[in-house]
Amino acid sequence: MRVGQNPAKFVTQVAQPQRITVALVTYIPFLAGYYTQSLDVLKVCLQSIWENTDLDYDLLVFDNASCSETRQFLYQALERGKIQFLWLADKNIGKAGAWNIIFGGAPGEIIAYADSDVYFYPGWLSNLVRDLETFPNAGMITGMPLGGPVELSASTIQWAQNNPDMQLQTGKFLPWEDYWRHARSLGKSEEEAQEIYQSHQDILLSYKGQKWVVGAGHFQFIAYRKVLQEVLPIPSQRPMGQVMALDAAINEKGYLRLSTTNWWVQHLGNTLAGLTDTKPRASTPARKISPRPKNMWRWPLLRKLLFWIYHKTFNLLYREG
Repeated sequence: MRVGQNPAKFVTQVAQPQRITVALVTYIPFLAGYYTQSLDVLKVCLQSIWENTDLDYDLLVFDNASCSETRQFLYQALERGKIQFLWLADKNIGKAGAWNIIFGGAPGEIIAYADSDVYFYPGWLSNLVRDLETFPNAGMITGMPLGGPVELSASTIQWAQNNPDMQLQTGKFLPWEDYWRHARSLGKSEEEAQEIYQSHQDILLSYKGQKWVVGAGHFQFIAYRKVLQEVLPIPSQRPMGQVMALDAAINEKGYLRLSTTNWWVQHLGNTLAGLTDTKPRASTPARKISPRPKNMWRWPLLRKLLFWIYHKTFNLLYREG
């Protein structure tokens, strides 16, 4: 039995979502070991969005079963109106699993996605939206110079080759300093990074007086929601596995995968040590950094043993218990 009428019946309008949804996925299961500084990194990430975003947007955070300290911080941000949509999972469904939900349910026409360890420089969103709207078949555009496997951008190359208004250049355009700036945030050694850097050729696309690097990253990108929905569902069987399935699917659908020549975002990793400046800058040549000699902690067998111990300890503390 109902008593009275629901007051909501007499409300004549509801809040409308913004055209752009800025979306993050968070996963900080505890504040120790690898994750010791992860909450601090998340706070810096969100603060950079709040301070440096120059277009109207809704902020959507999908929390993939983080610890109570992380969720308390997110709750407080939601209550202060700093987060518009906070989606919580009671277990980690994987990054690709979170993508399936975000891309399927985010309200914005445009989705600006990032992992929760990304720093955003002033003007990042307006510049990436402008780049997105430049191309009729834009797929993923990342806000920093980033190449990647050529086969994942085959459609981009083919489209540019068939378009007389575009030019492609192949060579070594990304300076070592810029490559190392990103590679070290992924945990790579200088020796490993230099080996990859020396063997890789960059591809630049010129169009309407602007240049982009062919290739994009799945840690940060901007895309139309309708494009992302075309590739759903993305397979998800592991927490961090299969994320390149998104890159491959966008390419197979014939959409472009590009990144900017300027740094509008920076990947931080699990510490704040890599945040060297808080202003956007162009990619500029710099001296080559000599690799440091290997130490015992880089020995493959020792690292394999340590990771096995870490995995077993994690399971004992947080799963089997």
